[in-house]
This record gives sequence, C-alpha cells and structure tokens, in this order.
Amino acid sequence: MINMPTWQRYLDAQFGPPQPGQYRAQPEDFWVDEQLDFIPEAHGEHLWLRVEKRNQTTLDVVNTLSRLCGVTPRDIGYSGMKDRIAVTRQWLSVHLPGRDAPADLEQSLKSLGVTVVEQVRHPRKLKRGVHRTNRFVLRISGEAIHQEGFIRRWETLCQHGVPNYFGPQRFGPDGRNLQRAEALLNRGWRKRDDRQGMMLSTARSFLFNELLSERLADGTWCQPLAGDTLMLDGTQSVFNIEQADDTLSARAAALDIHPTGILWGVGEPSQGEIAGYESRLLQQYAALCEGLERSGVKQARRALRMRLLEPQLTWEAEAVRLSFALPRGSFATAVLSELIAVS
Repeated sequence: MINMPTWQRYLDAQFGPPQPGQYRAQPEDFWVDEQLDFIPEAHGEHLWLRVEKRNQTTLDVVNTLSRLCGVTPRDIGYSGMKDRIAVTRQWLSVHLPGRDAPADLEQSLKSLGVTVVEQVRHPRKLKRGVHRTNRFVLRISGEAIHQEGFIRRWETLCQHGVPNYFGPQRFGPDGRNLQRAEALLNRGWRKRDDRQGMMLSTARSFLFNELLSERLADGTWCQPLAGDTLMLDGTQSVFNIEQADDTLSARAAALDIHPTGILWGVGEPSQGEIAGYESRLLQQYAALCEGLERSGVKQARRALRMRLLEPQLTWEAEAVRLSFALPRGSFATAVLSELIAVS
C-alpha cells in the first residue's frame, strides 16, 4: 500500500522549515466565502440558497435540504465542497418546479446551524466547479508567527505564488482515502463503488502532488519547460509549447501564466522535458496510472502554481489574520503549509 509522503515545500530552501503553529483552534478561525462570477436570474425552477454553515460538511447541508424540501439529494446542486471545521458560505440549488420552498425553511435550517444569507430563483441547477474563487480569512497562532522570517515568507508567497498542492483533506485521515483508491483501482474501478468519483480524484491528486514535488525540488515548478502545457492566470485556458523562451519566462515571472501538471487519465502523452516527469510517475505508480486509464477518466491539467488574490496580513493579540482569495479547486492548507508546521 502507498504511504503518504512528505512533499517538497517551496520556502524551505530559502528560509528553512517553518516553526510550529496552530490554525482552526475553533471554526471561526477558518472562514471561507464562495464567490460566483455571475448573478442568478431571479426566476426559474431552481431555488438558489446562499448559506452559512458551521461545523458541517456540504453534504450534511445537502441531506438536510433534501429532507426539509421533500426532494432527493440529486435535486440539489452545489459548486464546491467546503470544510467542516470552519465557518463557510456557499451556494446550493434546490429543484422546486412549480412550487415554493416550505414556509419555515429558513427557520428550520437556522435551528440546525445553517443560516440562509440570500435566496433567489434561477432556471438551472448549480453545477460543480462554476464558482470563480473562494475568499479565506484565517487566524493562525503559535511559534511560527514569531519566527524572524515569518513576514518574509508571507511576502514571498504574495510575490511569487504558492505551490498548488491538493490539501491533506483530499487524502483523508492518515491518507486512508489514498489507500482506498489504490485498492479500488487494483481490482478495477466501477461507478457503483465510487458514486461521487472521490477515489478517482484522490488518485489523480496524489499523482499531481508527486509531480509538483519533483518540479519544486529541481526548481522548475514556475518555469516553462519544453513540452509544457501552460495555463493563463485566472482562467482554465491552456496552450502547449514546444520550447520555452524569454518571453514565456517573463510572463511566468509576472504570474501571467503557470506551468501545469497532469491529472492522470486517458489522453495523449506529453512531449519534450515534460514527458520525462510523467514517465517517471508511470514507472513508480504503474498500478494507479493504469487503473485510472482503465476507468476511462479523461486526462486534464492543473496549474502547478496559484496566485494569492488581494492578500492581506493583520496582527492581532498573539495571532495573525490572513485574508486572501484563491481560484476554485485550490487549497488554503497549501498556503498554510509554507508558513507553519501544524502542531
């Protein structure tokens, strides 16, 4: 069975490993607000609810709405999964064609720890991954924030970006989701065994993190290489290059474009220098790679680097409050891992 490795950090070479720190001592220390880039149309069969939850998962709220509205969980849409030990705001949709929501819906949700911040109708169900960014406000404390280089660590991340690792929550406690994914792919993936595709996602996330760690170790994680697929900052638009040049290097240094890594699946192999990274993944983790290909999941790309949007740091009594936004699918825990060693 694959054991969870320790992946390369960006700032260790310059500042050494971070000192111990704490975050999420209470849910209010980890605040997340999901940001759409469009406005619901105020009419239609779907009731869209912007809710605030505390100490609950997104699926907990889905199941609650299903029961209160008398619909199936499949009639409820959401864009992203939000943390449990946190205070989070996100949108969900409920398919209610030709009828209103229960009159006491807001009151019933509030009694269960879910506050309706806003509600509006829209013609379509909320689909996965349609939000643009997540806004985070994190409160951290401990030895790390008193470390001499703490502010310089933060400023370096703001200036040069952050390794876009999938966070530890993707892999479950002690990496058990990864071991479950490995076992499932070894015996042959079937939809009925993985309804939400979480095991496929876990395996692809692990392979991506492995590739990112290697490119961090050799210093190429934010530099275009021959055969790279590059992503435009703030979008999912990608383009392939045969060779890197000074213009592309300058755009990468300005955080305008980012190298990407493979999300393993069925597709054409990369060329040039990038082919070497992917062939090493295949050699080391053949069962995962081949199992993903047999599942039929399509190959995709993910940026190796994320840019902190509107970053702010505020000192409090014995704590620091960090505020920033990240593109959807990026993890705030990847930012924290560069600043503190979780104790």
